Amino acid sequence: MRADVVVPVPLHPRRLAERGYNQAALLAAHVADGLAASFAPRALRRVRSTAQQAQLSRDLRLLNVAGAFRVRAPERVQRRRVALIDDVATTGATLAACRDALLGAGAASVTYLVVAAAESGADEIRSSPPSARRT
Repeated sequence: MRADVVVPVPLHPRRLAERGYNQAALLAAHVADGLAASFAPRALRRVRSTAQQAQLSRDLRLLNVAGAFRVRAPERVQRRRVALIDDVATTGATLAACRDALLGAGAASVTYLVVAAAESGADEIRSSPPSARRT
């Protein structure tokens, strides 16, 4: 896998303050080292707090995170291959919302890397729509 920049899924600042760390960012730092890629921990920001996804159905998860992410500095991702990192993926709704923000900011492609995928959501994640990749 090749990537120019590694971006973690961000937490809302309130949730980050409660937790004290972003597990996706911790993972992403190691991935960036392994891929010899730039690490951009603040490339994406969560612009609104969302309900915890674990409590929601698939349809509600998609609505919950739609438009919840923005790219801080588009020049960091424009025309670059982005590796998007998260710890767990269930339906892929959060990854898709982040992907849409990154592609909208001009990323050449977005590849998801997750530590664990829930069995029920793994096929949905693997078969993400063609918009997940721009050539």
